[in-house]
Amino acid sequence: MGSEHPQKAGRLRLVEQRATLPGAVPPARTGSAGSFAEALNAAVEASGLSLDRIRAALAIGGVRVSVTTLSYWRRGRSQPERATSLHAVHLLEELLGLPHTGLSTLLGPPRPRGRWAAAPAVGNLQLEDVWPGEQQISDVFSELDAPPIGELERLSIHDAYYVDARRRGNLLRMRQVVRATVSGVARCLVVHKADDGATGCPEITAVRHARLGRIRRRPEIGLVVAELMLDRPLGLGDSTVFEYEVEIPPGGPTTVYGRRFAVPVREYVLQVHFDPAAVPAHCERYDRAPGEDIDRRREQLWIGASASAHVLSPDQQPGQVGIRWEWE
Repeated sequence: MGSEHPQKAGRLRLVEQRATLPGAVPPARTGSAGSFAEALNAAVEASGLSLDRIRAALAIGGVRVSVTTLSYWRRGRSQPERATSLHAVHLLEELLGLPHTGLSTLLGPPRPRGRWAAAPAVGNLQLEDVWPGEQQISDVFSELDAPPIGELERLSIHDAYYVDARRRGNLLRMRQVVRATVSGVARCLVVHKADDGATGCPEITAVRHARLGRIRRRPEIGLVVAELMLDRPLGLGDSTVFEYEVEIPPGGPTTVYGRRFAVPVREYVLQVHFDPAAVPAHCERYDRAPGEDIDRRREQLWIGASASAHVLSPDQQPGQVGIRWEWE
């Protein structure tokens, strides 16, 4: 997103060198201090820069900070504490046209690590770890100013995937039970990607206990990213249930369905329902480590009289879980 050019003496010279990063801002006026998050958010808003461009600019200065981390800082979900993060703050001051120490002096002592405060950061993955090489997903998340993924604790996810008599996946029914780890959680983003060779994007329908917000489609790769607005903003520790269906675009015979996890889930259930006229010859579960293409676990599954197979995964950790099958 942002231009990447070499910098002199390792400094981040973006405030006055507009050729280096179009849209960089002049020095900001000082005002009431407020909190670190408030000051950072105001400076980002005034700059007109996206978080992805800011991330790219920081990388030029030699500091790698994810968009998710920047979003946490901006919203007050966490604050910079490590040496590299504090260095990133000084670069942000220069990038956003703030006085030297304009942000760093607003940092208080390290935040407490209580039950709820620690929850968003424990065992979570960055977006690039969940979808490696999928830059368009990162771009869409940045465009929609994705909320930090850890602000919703996933208590339960239930996927029911349906395969028709033509051996094609045509419908996914999804149900999630979630709990807020911070106050004021009002939305989340969901990602669905069609099989290779399918025409068009999956379409999210029949949303219950939430409503569709903004939707971004990338038909060339069969991608849809949708914003779900919860029925009500959640306070710290509040829970809710939401459901929706995904209509899957037509393609060739389907042989796999899987889900990628960026955060731990207390219970994940996946059911694949086959049309009785088209039951596979073989079916198995697979597990993969985050970002890996090689299975770390396989387990043969029984297809019962109901022409379905299922996986139960308690305490599911970040990574991938799915079911694959062979038709003959």
